[in-house]
Amino acid sequence: MDKTIRLAVFDWAGTMTDFGSQAPMLVFDRTFSQFGLHFSREEINAPMGMEKKAHIRTMLSTENGRALWLEAKGRAWNEDDVECVYRQFEENLRQVVAEHSEVIPGAAETAAALRGRGIKIGSTTGYTSEMMQYVLPVAAAGGYAPDCVVTPDITGYSRPTPFMLFECMRRAGVYPPACVVKVGDTTTDIREGKNAGAWAVGVLVGSNLMGLSLQEYEQADEATLRTCKEKARAAYFAAGADLVIDSIWELPAAIDALNARLVEGGSAE
Repeated sequence: MDKTIRLAVFDWAGTMTDFGSQAPMLVFDRTFSQFGLHFSREEINAPMGMEKKAHIRTMLSTENGRALWLEAKGRAWNEDDVECVYRQFEENLRQVVAEHSEVIPGAAETAAALRGRGIKIGSTTGYTSEMMQYVLPVAAAGGYAPDCVVTPDITGYSRPTPFMLFECMRRAGVYPPACVVKVGDTTTDIREGKNAGAWAVGVLVGSNLMGLSLQEYEQADEATLRTCKEKARAAYFAAGADLVIDSIWELPAAIDALNARLVEGGSAE
């Protein structure tokens, strides 16, 4: 059996599309504001990468989330409230997501380069299948269309569980997990990959962890970018990342490095 990486599983927003993962952040901010709750960008981004209903539940479960809901509604939140917020999130997302699904520079070219090496392209996401209907055509128009798209409603589990990644492996016919690399822009992506026993690579430029829109990134000075990248890099490694790359352009070289580890007898565990 070929003991090299034969499947790359990418996240979507912040990794291959939507520079800075702006759509989820904007929609969460808009949705919670409609319920009288105002979270900081950092609070919204902290659970990013999770299935969106789980993301809402996680935010409301924080000390600040409980306090904000109590102040706005005069009572503690419950699961019916989670459902209500989620429905509003879905409605808002439909209005925003297609506008923020442009392919990140280098993503389409990188996927094509990997395919040229015989590496299959999979994807997992916190979006549902219904949400992805708005994303896929925009990404395809930008030159990016993975071999499979696995969403939480397909497996019944969200990240950081490994089951969406396992479904990508099943569809691609690639095993063991040491022949798979998960590439993402959140710590949830990294933990998904490691929970599956795969390699995990974090991307800095365009990531949720850096949290900068394309305009903010282009206008930021070198000191600001350096600080943002150092903070994001540390978070990736703390989550268990095997490698952190500056941009998606560097992924083929990163895979070469991981393949070298495999040849030397290393593993993704």
